Amino acid sequence: MSIRIWHQSFTVLSDLGAYDEALRAHFRRVARPDTEIHMHGMRPGTYRNHYPGDDIKYSALQYLHGLQFMAAGINAQHQGFDAYAISTLPEPALKETRSLLDIPVVGYGESAMLTACMLGRTFGVLVFIDELAEQVTENAARHGLAGRLTEVRHVGFRFADVLAGFTDPAELIERFRSAARGLIASGAEVIIPGEAPLNVLLATHGINEVDGVPVLDSLGAWVKQAESMVDLRRANGTRTCNRGYFSAQPEPERVREIFDFYGLGSFIQAGDQA
Repeated sequence: MSIRIWHQSFTVLSDLGAYDEALRAHFRRVARPDTEIHMHGMRPGTYRNHYPGDDIKYSALQYLHGLQFMAAGINAQHQGFDAYAISTLPEPALKETRSLLDIPVVGYGESAMLTACMLGRTFGVLVFIDELAEQVTENAARHGLAGRLTEVRHVGFRFADVLAGFTDPAELIERFRSAARGLIASGAEVIIPGEAPLNVLLATHGINEVDGVPVLDSLGAWVKQAESMVDLRRANGTRTCNRGYFSAQPEPERVREIFDFYGLGSFIQAGDQA
């Protein structure tokens, strides 16, 4: 039986041709033949330019953009998707979105960290947005994995370099290896390439280890976790918690009323959300 996964990026995918195509190709490689990954990005015009990092590095702006992630999750469930997968390291509104949906909700960073814990005792993360280091460190603690994280550090290049690297990757890969060796020296036994574009670039060119230390395909882990959560649900009915402040699901009608009140009703499709 096929699986339909709603992929939600923090980028406006139509603005990023090279990354968009590489992402589609990577999904074809790592997903099962009967898994359909439907790619979605932020609404056109969300950012001032094609680079979301100018907003992502601010907590308040990322919080506001998280409303798109919640709305997209509601739409995914309404359209009959089997899982909703947040495909960005910061994982905006992850716990909030889980509390709104009945289908599995998978986070990119969480999946990577959990998988890393099965590959080594410790892991480190490389990012190209400096300010994300604080958030990723906090996310690791929220996921209960602070003791397994050695360090989050800047990789030594930025988003524009990664986009250019899809055409000529050699120099960027060497710079990544140099940064990874710094994490290894600090005790990391698994390297997580932070943001999804960096992950896709490395995976596309077969970079899966540095000096015997695994370089995790975070997107591959994310896909496989989404598939597994759907399999578990179909096999024995396993579902997310629906109790307590962080997990109890509010009435869908009230969710729509609140989106409407704040002028965001157009972000959610009409009709029953269940």
